Amino acid sequence: MATSRIAGFEVGEGHPLLLICGPDVVEGEEITLRSALTVKALAARHGLPLVFKCSVDKANRTSLHSYRGPGLPDGLRILAKVKEQTGLPVLIDVHEPAQVPSIAAVADVVQVPAFLCRQTDLLVACARSGRPVNVKKGQFVAPKDMRHALGKLRESGCADVLLTERGSSFGYNNLVVDMRSLAIMRALGAPVCFDATHSVQLPSAAGDTTGGERQFVRPLARAAVAAGVDALFLEVHEDPSRALCDGPNSLDFAELDRLLSEVTAIRKALT
Repeated sequence: MATSRIAGFEVGEGHPLLLICGPDVVEGEEITLRSALTVKALAARHGLPLVFKCSVDKANRTSLHSYRGPGLPDGLRILAKVKEQTGLPVLIDVHEPAQVPSIAAVADVVQVPAFLCRQTDLLVACARSGRPVNVKKGQFVAPKDMRHALGKLRESGCADVLLTERGSSFGYNNLVVDMRSLAIMRALGAPVCFDATHSVQLPSAAGDTTGGERQFVRPLARAAVAAGVDALFLEVHEDPSRALCDGPNSLDFAELDRLLSEVTAIRKALT
């Protein structure tokens, strides 16, 4: 089983569980910094290496009128300030090849969203950025077929790759997680991450927005850690009911604290 170096952390078999955690999108400088400091404290309490994640421009929103974020210039300025004040590495997603250079100048990890995991030009641009790449498995992609995304990245010069499961389309407006996919993708030769919060989305189920079933985040995350994932991806917000994006599937800080206690206990039992 291969390992990858993600934002300075060794990720893979025999290494600590990596936590990738933060709000879905930048909602402003103060709230993003508060979130980063709180997540940092919780990760430290549970002894987990942390990469702070946050989007600057969500290009795949359900409605034209949904909040996308502050955009690249302001969003990257805010996340650069978060890095400076917290010392945390950050993960930022990209949607177009042209965005990669400016995002990679701030991000310690670049992320390919699930809907775009087959976009060759985007994968190649991310691979050539010099940053580790987290690529999410498309909701429409069989886990074994992520070998193609992995191959594109590695053949384009990226040795440090993380493959992330975030659920598969299951009829209309629903996702399902096949825990076999975690072992299947791991067997491709890259460490595997489980995105527990996006996996409980109900795509476009809330009219012109995506719904979610937050109550299933904890059981799915516990199952994934028991199955042996190398990293856990979680979205958190200080008040999910007021979040501008993905509130229905985001945890609050108390829920995050409880879940981290549970998954670290499971991880310890496995070693």
